[in-house]
Amino acid sequence: MVAWASTVGVDSMAADSRFAKLRPRRVSYVVRSSMQVKAFFFALLLWPAVLFAQSPFDGTWVVAPDSIQLPKQPEVYLLQNGVYECSSCVPRIKVKADGKAYPVAGSPYFTTIAVQVINDTSVQITEKHANTTVYTETDILSSDGSALVQKVADSAAPNGEPVIATVTYMRLSPGPAGAGSISGSWQAKSFEGASENGTTVTYHSIPDGLEATTPGGEGYSAKFDGKDYPLRGEPAHNTVSLKRVNANTMVEIDKQDGVVHYQVRVAVSRDGKAMSVTEFDNERGTQMTYAMKKRPQ
Repeated sequence: MVAWASTVGVDSMAADSRFAKLRPRRVSYVVRSSMQVKAFFFALLLWPAVLFAQSPFDGTWVVAPDSIQLPKQPEVYLLQNGVYECSSCVPRIKVKADGKAYPVAGSPYFTTIAVQVINDTSVQITEKHANTTVYTETDILSSDGSALVQKVADSAAPNGEPVIATVTYMRLSPGPAGAGSISGSWQAKSFEGASENGTTVTYHSIPDGLEATTPGGEGYSAKFDGKDYPLRGEPAHNTVSLKRVNANTMVEIDKQDGVVHYQVRVAVSRDGKAMSVTEFDNERGTQMTYAMKKRPQ
């Protein structure tokens, strides 16, 4: 399971903070955040109002897949005695792997999860919120047992359009004796095939601040004064604040009920064609970096 990240960045692939969700509004993800994939949208700095027409931040930006540096913390899964457990997930998951939906507390994205063992090397996970499917994941083990491929679809965005991605993990350690083959500790290595609706954000200058929107319907309108402003369409975070570091750099802080969940630092290149993004996931204690390219008008 992946975990995604920020408010308006690659965070929208995260039905929970596993997809840390490179889900652009949850990439989140990374990543659900997604990596979880839940997960990768970002908040960016804009020029002052007098420079709106010349702002290099205005426009639509898309994540460069080959630039993504996924979190280094491992994911830990255990499938044993008919029970599936993800001890690295937020919230922690532990349910029977019988294909039935079981309630899970602690996630703003989903209320139930169902784990179905397909065969000895694959498992399917389905998360729902109020009887609506918001996330599906199929885990497939390689023939030699060294890699785990997760094919995810996150449809938790307001418009319900799924964000698709594939995340590949490499095994760090095996599970205990007698456990299912997917059990063990896994390190994320690559994030590929993400649909553009999960890795795209559009920024527009407002007086002394910035307006951000994503294809999924998430967004905000905030000033660069460090105050909290409401987020739209993002259940994991309900406020955002922006602070300008210098002419080309800003910091975004996402909160839920006053508690900081994500911190995002964005720096725009001098030529205005690219930006580097660093996301800090306070819940999981992880960091993810990636670049975004400005789409030609």
